[in-house]
Amino acid sequence: MRPENQSSVSHFLLRGLPIRPEQQGVFFALFLGMYLTTVLGNLLLILLIRLDARLHTPMYFFLSHLAFSDVSVSSVTVPKMLMDMLTQDQSIPYAGCIFQLYFFIVFGAFDNLLLAVMAYDRYVAVCPPLHYPTIMREELCVTLVAGSWVVSFVHALLHTLLLVQLSFCADSTINHFFCDLTVLLKLSCSDISLNELVLFTEGGILFILPLGCVLGSYICIGTIILRVPTTKRLLKAFSTCGSHLFVVSLYYGTLASVYFFSSSWDSKDIIASVMYTAVTPMLNPFIYSLRNRDIKQALHVFVNRANCFK
Repeated sequence: MRPENQSSVSHFLLRGLPIRPEQQGVFFALFLGMYLTTVLGNLLLILLIRLDARLHTPMYFFLSHLAFSDVSVSSVTVPKMLMDMLTQDQSIPYAGCIFQLYFFIVFGAFDNLLLAVMAYDRYVAVCPPLHYPTIMREELCVTLVAGSWVVSFVHALLHTLLLVQLSFCADSTINHFFCDLTVLLKLSCSDISLNELVLFTEGGILFILPLGCVLGSYICIGTIILRVPTTKRLLKAFSTCGSHLFVVSLYYGTLASVYFFSSSWDSKDIIASVMYTAVTPMLNPFIYSLRNRDIKQALHVFVNRANCFK
């Protein structure tokens, strides 16, 4: 602990993205377009799933929650970044920073858990398909999603409560475009050993277990398909699991490639955060819609209904 540098922090200063001042306008337009696409695309997906009875299945029930989480995690971080670019006022109140951190952790943890739940759903759909309706009952689906939300809120609350016990140094500059937990810990003048212990144990378990569930589900799916690798069976498995597998690959693949191949630790964190908060939420509605006949049909019906009201 360094008491000579300790102060009561009322605001933090967000450095934002490492871009040149003359490039601010271009990046502002780019991220504004991405954010609007994210919000409109995911809300449209939620609306279609809500309105079309053919989409009232476990897969689309989980997908609607993923879409909501994508909108939320993007809304927690991107509007503040856009405002900073527009006004050049990069300060954020202490309470606002804690609020942003809490909900970023909530939606980040929920995404991770929900991808595991969706992987289990795809496993049941492929491996014992005849038992799918009896296994993936509405009660089980609601329980899995509700449990994921509860675990995410408790996980975020734990790390947030541990963080607010810390004191921060006079230099309150956050080398990021939002209040990230690891960056805030670096700014603390207090002993952060307990925070780091909880982060690497509880946080690590919450990351590894869902990842293990995803890998285990797809290993089982691959094993069963390869026993009798017919073209019809491969195409059916791809149509059933393709979209989710692509989203999982994008989610975990982005993190892995950034953290293994980027040269700077700061740039790693920022690039991974941009991919997670802006790029992936924008792409998910397109990934689940472009090759999905049910979504296309629901969109067609929705457009026809809208035209009838004109």
